[in-house]
Amino acid sequence: MQFSPLTLAFLGDSVYEQLVREREVLKANSPVSKLHSATTKKVCAVFQSKAYDVILPLLDEKETDILKRGRNASGCSAPKSANIIDYRRATAVECLFGFLHLTGRRERLEELINIILTDTREEN
Repeated sequence: MQFSPLTLAFLGDSVYEQLVREREVLKANSPVSKLHSATTKKVCAVFQSKAYDVILPLLDEKETDILKRGRNASGCSAPKSANIIDYRRATAVECLFGFLHLTGRRERLEELINIILTDTREEN
């Protein structure tokens, strides 16, 4: 069964955000407004575009192929908060997360999100 890159990104968006939210909650029992603020900084297209660079060298051949399919998917239009390059790279990361989720690779998802959150700098 093969899904389009944008379908994988649709699912991957929620998988990625849930993983980020889990980590924010586990860091501290903070007010929801602080949790929301910390999460939105890490799920935005600019942050995910930086995450693309962080994880790319760590991916196997299949994961790299999925990432590139997501990046090259047509039909994407960037929101006002990001340029088209950042948006396509963010879509690529979400596509990979959707693929890993559908193929039951939870351990790999955990590994990548930990690397992303450790090695990617957020905008202030």
